[in-house]
Amino acid sequence: MNMKRLGIMAALPQELGDLIAQMQAAGEVRTVTLGRREYYVGDAHGRAVVVTLARIGKVAAATTAAALIERFSVSRIVFTGTAGGLHPSVRVGDTVIGTEFVQHDMDASPIFPRYEVPLYGRSRFLADAALSGCLAQAAQCVLQDESVIDADTRARFGLGAPMRIHQGLIASGDRFVSRSEEAAALRAALPDAMAVEMEAAAVAQVCHDHGVPFAAVRNISDRADDQAHVDFDAYLHDVAGRQARALIAALLPLLPA
Repeated sequence: MNMKRLGIMAALPQELGDLIAQMQAAGEVRTVTLGRREYYVGDAHGRAVVVTLARIGKVAAATTAAALIERFSVSRIVFTGTAGGLHPSVRVGDTVIGTEFVQHDMDASPIFPRYEVPLYGRSRFLADAALSGCLAQAAQCVLQDESVIDADTRARFGLGAPMRIHQGLIASGDRFVSRSEEAAALRAALPDAMAVEMEAAAVAQVCHDHGVPFAAVRNISDRADDQAHVDFDAYLHDVAGRQARALIAALLPLLPA
């Protein structure tokens, strides 16, 4: 493949909005099946892209990211999705853009310090600053557009006004954090963590290995506590999916051709 494309990933279909359907309606899309994943190769909002669902968890995300880089030669990767809020300032409905990523369940102690990835000499992997800046700009446009999430939907899910954008540490692990004591333990161990989810740190490590710019954006669907399961499917459809559609539409024109 000669053309360098942007890789766009999510764990769940709703976290991509209707991007794949938009691509198929607008022009030719080539579908490649590889490793039980479908990769959609085409154009979106004037940019060459490869879009795929990683599915849930660090292993699934890492293998998908590796395929995007090795098979499709993507020039950069963006991960979009939902997460649980950890930091006290982060509310349901807010947007978190990762500046760095850590695996909160990585623990090879006493051989290596807790959280450190063995043989890397580091526990955190950085997002690409330029790509994250484009995400922040796109997210600001989305939050200023009141038509994306209407007032009735905001009221139904108790979304704060205004919804806010945060940038900082995202923690990933192979566990859906849904109990208050788990969330409290993570906040105590990683007090600067903005949000917790299950994929981004793994993708960040793969991109680090290959020298590929990476950025991740997460819509906060819950506070990673005892209420984390409530109306999650409805939230995905009515809030996260709409925001994902608008965010990707705002992001792609900002990227270099």
